[in-house]
Amino acid sequence: MRAAALLITVYFAGAYSQQVCDHPPRAWCSSWEIAKACKVEQQCIEYFSHQNPKNSNEPAVQVELYYESLCGACRNFIVLQLFPTWLMLREIMNVTLVPYGNAQERNVSGKWEFTCQHGPSECYVNTIEACVIYHLKDLQNYFPIIFCIEQSYNLTNVLEPCLAAFEPDLSVKTVMDCVNGDLGNKIMHDNAIKTDSLNPPHEYVPWVVINGKHNDSLQDTAMGALFNLVCDMYTGMKPQACQKAVVTPLKKDSVCFH
Repeated sequence: MRAAALLITVYFAGAYSQQVCDHPPRAWCSSWEIAKACKVEQQCIEYFSHQNPKNSNEPAVQVELYYESLCGACRNFIVLQLFPTWLMLREIMNVTLVPYGNAQERNVSGKWEFTCQHGPSECYVNTIEACVIYHLKDLQNYFPIIFCIEQSYNLTNVLEPCLAAFEPDLSVKTVMDCVNGDLGNKIMHDNAIKTDSLNPPHEYVPWVVINGKHNDSLQDTAMGALFNLVCDMYTGMKPQACQKAVVTPLKKDSVCFH
């Protein structure tokens, strides 16, 4: 009943977008591009979250992403590959997000100072996303916010509308107190340790680790067809979504080098 009600919500939400949505209602949640065109992103997120309960009987595919917030390649991977794949396959995959990337840190009088590849704004957004992850803890709650930030035009000023859309119970003040305080500094230091401990060491971002492993083959496949990779690597009964191959190729050289 809950899923049916959500589909009805999707239908009526899309009905107001017919001038840009030329897809039939049954297809509105079939891909993230169509959901965006029909302006039913939030409704599709809710629909899939109820359609695809976690299957705890089989080990989920573990996908770790080490990234930096203003790297164009990282943003493309999150928006075009990782988030849509998780949206449709969340019952067979776990995602870990580590915002830090090619940053560097140094200890100055007992406090960590960070230098980021794309400047201070990137350090700022990295910390915003890290604090959102820390406070919400559950991927289902924070991933839509990370996606909302990463697909936005101005990442530094989009926290408030993204929280309002996806997690209104988390206040901007709570996040910003973390960003500007000792907690955010500690979280980013922890992310630095995680990133610097990668084996093999990361050479660029986005750096994708699948089931604890990174190699060129896994990286290239993840960048070009993550959905198919997760379906192929899952050892349990494949969900219905896996019956349809999904490929959103990204350029092999579209990375931000360390």
